[in-house]
Amino acid sequence: MAHTNQRIAYGQALVDMGEKNKNLVVLDADLGGSTMGKMFETRFPGQHFEVGIAEANMTSMAAGLALTGKVAFTNSFAVFASGRAYDQIRQSIAIGNVNVKICGSSAGLSDFGDGATHQSIEDIASMRAMPNVTVLSPCDPNEAYQATIAAAKHEGPVYLRINRADYDNITPAGQPFVIGQPQVLKEGTDVAILATGYMVGLALEAAKSLEGKVSAKVVNIHTIKPLSEEKLRAAIGSCKSIVTVEEHSTIGGLGSAVAETLRTDPLPMEFIGMKDEFGRSAHGYGELLEHYGFTPEAIAQAVIKIKR
Repeated sequence: MAHTNQRIAYGQALVDMGEKNKNLVVLDADLGGSTMGKMFETRFPGQHFEVGIAEANMTSMAAGLALTGKVAFTNSFAVFASGRAYDQIRQSIAIGNVNVKICGSSAGLSDFGDGATHQSIEDIASMRAMPNVTVLSPCDPNEAYQATIAAAKHEGPVYLRINRADYDNITPAGQPFVIGQPQVLKEGTDVAILATGYMVGLALEAAKSLEGKVSAKVVNIHTIKPLSEEKLRAAIGSCKSIVTVEEHSTIGGLGSAVAETLRTDPLPMEFIGMKDEFGRSAHGYGELLEHYGFTPEAIAQAVIKIKR
């Protein structure tokens, strides 16, 4: 079933997995109505734990449950899931390579109304720097559903980044999610636009607007970590330069990961992301995207600038 919201797709994936896997447990920190953990709670109340506003405790509980053989998912806003519980993730999950899946919901600027305190623009950086943690950033609701399934099957810690907004799919329902495999969505020969999350759809719009001027390839980087040099270069192909696009700080995020991966034989790069600044509140998500330059027009301008 196709959804138009990543949170609902995520919640449905948990429910569908729960029908088959009684070892699946889900933990919420007073935000189940937003993370859609409530969907799992309604169907499987005995496998759901509501811990209240206590992300650190939730994370430690999940580690304990995982050590008894459970597949544990924790849920909170991305800024809290990765920030408030950072020490518990590091000490109780990452060091021991414990099988916990951390869902960072309402990621990036998608919680537009609550401002900087609720907008995660550094979570990719902190989570990908953590040894043993796989970092996933699906591009649309269809992919969020499949990424949740893939995360559950993966042995070890996973950080899953989920957007809050309603928007249309750009990938087909049911398409398998392969961790670590960049996905070429549009072919091109001049510039490779490497995008993640909601930015992938904007990158496709930008590439289409440039047809006849610049041949822009669009690659969906749904796995920030691990990022294989061999697979990344294969996806980039013959393109001579790169634009990375992320709803995250340009420090430590996708752009940094790509630059590090290609460091032995680098290509010219341009980063689109948050420029060492926090977000702010707004009347709508689109208003924030426009303010910070997350638009097809801005992406197209970066492509023209970097074309060799």
